[in-house]
Amino acid sequence: MKSKSALASTTNLSGQILIAMPSMSDPRFARSIILLCAHSSEGAMGIMINRRSRRLTFADLLVQLDIRKAEDSDMSSSAIVGLDVLRGGPVDRGRGFVLHTPDYGTKESTVEIDQDLSLTATTDILRAIAADEGPRRAVLALGYAGWSGGQLEAEIQRNDWLNCERDELLVFGRDHEAKYTHAMSKLGIDPRLLSTVAGHA
Repeated sequence: MKSKSALASTTNLSGQILIAMPSMSDPRFARSIILLCAHSSEGAMGIMINRRSRRLTFADLLVQLDIRKAEDSDMSSSAIVGLDVLRGGPVDRGRGFVLHTPDYGTKESTVEIDQDLSLTATTDILRAIAADEGPRRAVLALGYAGWSGGQLEAEIQRNDWLNCERDELLVFGRDHEAKYTHAMSKLGIDPRLLSTVAGHA
């Protein structure tokens, strides 16, 4: 029988959701939901998907990047207004990452997370979305969360994180406040009850 540490080191969680336990001590990740984009023995990288930027909209970003002018007539289009800008994590917060359905992609800049989800980190996809030529569903995040080799496994063993299968509501839904409870419910957990026994799951 494999030990807990051996099991953690061989389980690839790419494409799954990390859910911060109520006992999470790092305030940057309290009640966070993270989509793991990559996970291997060398480390892990993920995007936080339940915290909207307090200061920046997609329209603001298009203006800052000179993709659109503030006075452009299409700045109120559904494609522009309908895309949230999220705080993806504490690392490289000036860099944008777009999680999206696989109906958009380029060989040079798109990474396939799995057959249903991709990640692109260039302005080309922002231009495509602004022109209503982007993927069916997308979410833009600034920054990401990163772990060195073995770090995430240690945090999971320490009961900092749970994990669950993702769905489109968790990744692309706009009710970000509801995502934490929704993710917990996928595991059959009421977070109000879990908080009383945190660290003993």
